[in-house]
Amino acid sequence: MFGKKKKTDSPKYRMEMAKKITGYHVQYVTEHKTTDAPDAYGGVNDDVIGKGGSINMLGDELIVSASGQTVFRCLIVQMDAWELMSGNGVMITAPDLEHGGAVRTITVHYVYYRK
Repeated sequence: MFGKKKKTDSPKYRMEMAKKITGYHVQYVTEHKTTDAPDAYGGVNDDVIGKGGSINMLGDELIVSASGQTVFRCLIVQMDAWELMSGNGVMITAPDLEHGGAVRTITVHYVYYRK
């Protein structure tokens, strides 16, 4: 009824997703952080880590640039990425090569262009 389920953990799907999101202009990038401290938001914070930039592919890596620097860099075969329901951005989880290989989750919000 709903069609074939996509294998989101396959290298082919990850490469297709990387190609799909490459070239978008970035309005801002947030990092999803979970804390142990209980608060009104349930211990979850999204901190802005960069504004203005782009998403690019270089060989087998995906690079997110913002605020004049590389804020996130990962191997495409290791990333999990999914678009926001609004279509205005993408969330990416992967070991970040730019920050010592720590697994990070970022949300990239695209610049809105009226069509």
